[in-house]
Amino acid sequence: MVERTGSTNADLIADKSAVEGDWLVALHQDAGRGRQGRSWVSAPGNFTGSTLVQLRSNDPAAQTLSLAAGLALVEAVDTAVPAQPLMLKWPNDLMLGGSKLAGTLLERSGGRVAVGFGVNLATAPELGDRRGASLGGTILPEAFAPLLAGSFARLLGLWRENPPAMLAQAWLARAHPVGSRLTVHASSDATISGNFDGLEADGALRLRLPDGAVEIVRAGDVSVEP
Repeated sequence: MVERTGSTNADLIADKSAVEGDWLVALHQDAGRGRQGRSWVSAPGNFTGSTLVQLRSNDPAAQTLSLAAGLALVEAVDTAVPAQPLMLKWPNDLMLGGSKLAGTLLERSGGRVAVGFGVNLATAPELGDRRGASLGGTILPEAFAPLLAGSFARLLGLWRENPPAMLAQAWLARAHPVGSRLTVHASSDATISGNFDGLEADGALRLRLPDGAVEIVRAGDVSVEP
């Protein structure tokens, strides 16, 4: 593990000597990034790490890596602390009892994709508009890192060997149920609400609108309504 003060995704993808399977794990990070340019600071005892994927000519579409990342994340947490009420939330969050426990972030440069993970192992930061959850320090980052690395390596292999629709179905099995009421925040001033209608094969969200039409959503933040 290496202590960093920047973003593990940015540092890893900029390292020309890095190869697929390399991991950069931060003991402290104060320049992390989330979706839509949000800043984020990892507290001591939490996990922040990134791994590198080198895209191949016959790989599925790069954006479907988000499915593999989410499944690897929930699998690793299941292994570390079994029997927790975990739920994947589109597009990149892992929820614990309705509050955000962890998330993923993919960043691409040419044929290289940095897959970043942040997990509240010890404490939950103040998120303002969202509730946070943590595992209360039941596992240390040093112990969690190999669990996640093993899970992601396995899911990366499945991603390459199977149609994206297979991973989409596996993701759905761990997600908010089909029919859940969702609000999608496409930007700070644009929202759309409807019912979750599953995923496209490429991981895009299907949102069934009140008039019965289906909106295909490829970017945005999602709130799951009670």
